[in-house]
Amino acid sequence: MIPQMFHPDELRAQTLAGFDQVGGGIFPNMPDQHRKFFEALPYLFVATLDEQGWPVATLFSGPPGFLRTPDSTHLRISAPRRSDDPAQATLQSGKPVGALGLDFSNRRRNRANGVIGRTDKNRIEIDVRQSFGNCPQYIQRRELYPAPANPAPIEHLTTLDAAAQALIRQADTCFVASAAHTQLAQGGVDISHRGGKPGFIHLEGNSLWMPDFRGNRYMNTLGNLLAEPRAALLFIDFENGNIVHLQGETQILWQTGIGQGVAGAERYWRFDIHSAWRFSQALPWRGRNLEFSPATLNTGVWSE
Repeated sequence: MIPQMFHPDELRAQTLAGFDQVGGGIFPNMPDQHRKFFEALPYLFVATLDEQGWPVATLFSGPPGFLRTPDSTHLRISAPRRSDDPAQATLQSGKPVGALGLDFSNRRRNRANGVIGRTDKNRIEIDVRQSFGNCPQYIQRRELYPAPANPAPIEHLTTLDAAAQALIRQADTCFVASAAHTQLAQGGVDISHRGGKPGFIHLEGNSLWMPDFRGNRYMNTLGNLLAEPRAALLFIDFENGNIVHLQGETQILWQTGIGQGVAGAERYWRFDIHSAWRFSQALPWRGRNLEFSPATLNTGVWSE
């Protein structure tokens, strides 16, 4: 791994975390195995920036093949956009973008970050600048099955209602969108996965506390949060097909000694909610037969 693969605040986060050497592979284009992986997926998680510079996150679904890679530097999404989805509405040519492909059946995941190229009503093409895989830790295995989507209009939540609170408190999976140094080749927008046992996220009032477990040491997300504290969280309801999206400002606590804590956490970060919205029954699939990752089983929750 060459240092130029990381932007300055990712390097700073690695130092603050006590990492002497970070290895792995971040490529300037998609290897063939990444291309084949994306093209077999029935969904894709995507992040960009809204008009005020806040990270936003969304996901697209479609039959396998709705994602195409015409070559190693272009990832094409062929799917209609929701007109009332603030994240999808801002996916326009020239905007920085991050994409996460994750297969819940085998815990495999790959990321592709870059800039949006050509777009039209039913297509978005990503000009890929970075492509890399992530370890399968903390990804819960699920069997996904088709279910009729009956999408309701967007609900803007002035406060989190009981249903949104329950989804967050019971979540074993969520996704975080972040961004930094968009003018640098190493920077841009990123979307990443977070996982743990139900209860690994602590919700108190208008704030969430997130444990940061041992990962690939790239520190992509926390490096971004050092440079730009604004972020977005995306929660999906595998039983009902609902999506809850939060925007907020973050603060990283690098020392683990915060009292009760969570077993396995190396550090924590706080997320103070700025805005929230929900899409009910938006997903054309559901999840069942949950199987926790072995890495997840070695972690704890706040109530412990």
